[in-house]
Amino acid sequence: MKSINNRIALTFFLLLFTSVITSAQEIIKDSVIAPVKKIQSTGKLKIDGVIATVGDYIILDSDIDKSFLEISTQGGSVNDISRCQMLGKLLEDKLYAHQAIQDSIVVTDSEVKGMMEDRLNYMIEKIGSLEKVVQYYKKDSEEEFRTYFSDILKEGKLTSEMRNKIVEAVEITPEEVRNYFKTIPKTDLPTFGVELEVAQIVVTPKVSAEDKQKVIDKLNEFKKEIEEGSSFSTKAVLYSQDPGSRSNGGYYKMNRKTPFVKEFKEVAFSLAEGEISAPFETDFGYHIIYVEKIKGQEIELRHILLSPTITETALDEAKEKITLIKKRIEDKEITFAEAARTLSDEKETRANGGALINPQTQDTRFELTKMDPTFYSQVSNLKANQVSVPILDQGEEGKKKFKLITVTNRIDEHTADYAKDYIKIKELALKNKQILAIGKWFNEKIKETYIKIIGEYRDCDFANNWLKK
Repeated sequence: MKSINNRIALTFFLLLFTSVITSAQEIIKDSVIAPVKKIQSTGKLKIDGVIATVGDYIILDSDIDKSFLEISTQGGSVNDISRCQMLGKLLEDKLYAHQAIQDSIVVTDSEVKGMMEDRLNYMIEKIGSLEKVVQYYKKDSEEEFRTYFSDILKEGKLTSEMRNKIVEAVEITPEEVRNYFKTIPKTDLPTFGVELEVAQIVVTPKVSAEDKQKVIDKLNEFKKEIEEGSSFSTKAVLYSQDPGSRSNGGYYKMNRKTPFVKEFKEVAFSLAEGEISAPFETDFGYHIIYVEKIKGQEIELRHILLSPTITETALDEAKEKITLIKKRIEDKEITFAEAARTLSDEKETRANGGALINPQTQDTRFELTKMDPTFYSQVSNLKANQVSVPILDQGEEGKKKFKLITVTNRIDEHTADYAKDYIKIKELALKNKQILAIGKWFNEKIKETYIKIIGEYRDCDFANNWLKK
């Protein structure tokens, strides 16, 4: 059991760095012999050349060094990872990417461009400037860096898409969860930290009909200009208020399982290829959608999001309302749950008396040590059934709102219990089954894929049968 847990831990640790440490995509032909060069390292002569081939991809000895360096620069520890283990991870990435191409998984230039801008912004924030980023990667120009890094991002995306395709079909039954729990020795049962169950009441500032109409009119204006030849992508970059897609021209790729709000998905899947929607409303604001491509059950689209302006008067009125709600609860005129059901503006939690659902586990418990820092600061000092002061919050959708929070239950640190912790145990069992499914997939694909490992690395004790012994 411990060896399995160790392998699972290493697998998931390395997965955290997949998009960072993946080497640039290199396509080779059987007739091509990769050049070998001599590099100086710690006073000794080291040969850098091809050490492995997986399908159409190659791995250089220096790729292992780059992988260690990338993990270290991201703040991770490499003390317990050997060169053989790192090569094993690189072999896995190459096989994922190779098979993704065989399975006709497509990563578009638009996706790569969006990922490039997000990654560049992150690196510039950490390093200081674009010039320093280019120097860090030892490239001669921004163009050379972008070409190099585009290959890395594309291969990383192919890898993650292929892995997701394998695990998304894995489901688990209650009987399998029960059997998994029975196989864990009592001494190895996990311990869960302090958990809280939390409820909230939300009051949203009201937007006038006039301000809503201004946004709708603006989106209709955009639609008309686009239909007359303007670029949807450019409009999105300039005007969309969606930070997740604005820099990428409003681009998203989605299927019916993609976690978008219901209203957005309904409109997106009602459109034909090349069609632009009329303005429509979600909790995020008002949108128009343009469908670029439809590929079976998957669509590629662009959207523009605009939110009506919230006035200071509306904010003041919302604060006054939520302050009165807090007073009524503290004066015991109404319970927190009753107030949530009748007075809260948040439809997702209203029916359950304001109870919040943990998006990571889909149950009502939030482990204290794993909370978002902002959320932690809001609830950690609350006593049971104490109501917080009115909190001005700006949610993911960018809208300002006021909320009251209360802790309805506190579960102290404890050893896993099947009945009380079923959701968490189910998650562990599902991860274990997914890893087994990935292992089975590797066994099958290794047999049918051209794989070659050269030199001293043939002596590695790999978790997968890369040497086909």
